[in-house]
Amino acid sequence: MNPLIKADGLAKDYRMGEVTVHALVDASFEINEGEFVVILGPSGSGKSTLLNILGGMDTPSAGKCYMEGTEITGFDDRRATLYRRYSVGFVFQFYNLMANLTAKENVELATEISEDPLDIGMIMDSVGLGEREDHFPSQLSGGEQQRVSIARAIAKNPKVLLCDEPTGALDFKTGITILELLKKVNKELNMTVIVITHNSDIASMGDRIIRMRSGEVIENRLNDNPIDPQEIRW
Repeated sequence: MNPLIKADGLAKDYRMGEVTVHALVDASFEINEGEFVVILGPSGSGKSTLLNILGGMDTPSAGKCYMEGTEITGFDDRRATLYRRYSVGFVFQFYNLMANLTAKENVELATEISEDPLDIGMIMDSVGLGEREDHFPSQLSGGEQQRVSIARAIAKNPKVLLCDEPTGALDFKTGITILELLKKVNKELNMTVIVITHNSDIASMGDRIIRMRSGEVIENRLNDNPIDPQEIRW
């Protein structure tokens, strides 16, 4: 089976005055279609840098990254924009919703730039917001706002969903419901989901666990027995 994503020797260096920071060092791995992947590591381990490269928001100093066999690290600005628009859905720690638009209208924004969007009504129901779709972000709880951001990301029907600390701003109970939702998206839509986190307990729900430290991938393994999000404790 050909991988959906292949990273080959990715490196990223930043110059800070007289010092060169090696944010990413020779990262190589493969991710298959339909996997739920957890990229685990402490702050400064390089996981956000890696996610930005996978999402076409940054370019590496060395190495290559492929999506379905096409090298994305060689894209010019126009092709990178199209890649982000059509192939990738983003979920961040903070929700980045348009305050003057309702939940449904926030999701509709994403479908307007998609070639093959999913049905908005189905998406709002699937994230449990069918009865809250006409509410504005200020009228929604933090967990509900994160559900809107997930709905917005998946509505454009991307190949991969990239989630940067999606439970970081939420309490434990709400965080578990968001992890359950991401797992549901992964299974029911067969959408590849990549979650980056510093929380080692979350890693146990992944089909694949990629562990990072000091910019390096120090472990990349399949998890034969991923647990249900309800079993997670932290």
